[in-house]
Amino acid sequence: MTRHTLAALVSTLAFTGAAHAAVLNESNISTADAQKLATSAVAACQAKGYNVSASVVDRAGLLKAFVRGDNAGPHTIEASRAKAFTSASAKAPTLAMMENAQKNPGAANLTDIPGFLLLGGGVPIKAGANVIGAIGVAGAPGGNLDAQCADAVLEENAALFK
Repeated sequence: MTRHTLAALVSTLAFTGAAHAAVLNESNISTADAQKLATSAVAACQAKGYNVSASVVDRAGLLKAFVRGDNAGPHTIEASRAKAFTSASAKAPTLAMMENAQKNPGAANLTDIPGFLLLGGGVPIKAGANVIGAIGVAGAPGGNLDAQCADAVLEENAALFK
C-alpha cells in the first residue's frame, strides 16, 4: 500500500467517524435553583447555630452559586466549593467517600486527586438518576453536620428536580 493510499484510507475513516458522531444532551442545574439551594443551606445551618458557606456546582463541577453566611470562616469558601466539586465529579456524597477511604486502603489515595476534598458536606444533586450538580457545605463543627444541612435542603427542594 502506498503512502497516498494509506493517507486516503485514514482520511476516509476519520471523516466517516466524524459523520456518525453523537450529540449529547446533558442536564444541568439552573442558576436560579443553584442560588436557592446555596441560600437555603446557609439558612438551615444558621438555624442550628452553624456559620457556614455553601457552594453549588453544575454537573461538570463548575461553580454556579455561592453564599457565605455571616461569621463563616474564610476557609469555608474553598472548602464548600471543593466538597461540591468532589461530589459532582464522583457522583457520590463526600461523607461516604471519606468513610470508604478510611476503611479501604485502595481508596485512600483519592485524596491525591487535585481538587478533591474528602470531608462530609458534599452531596450530589440528581434529576431522576442523573447527577446535574452538587452542593457543598462547610463550616459546621463536623462534616457530618455539614452533610445534614445539605441533605435537608435537597430533601426540602426535591420537587425542583423531578
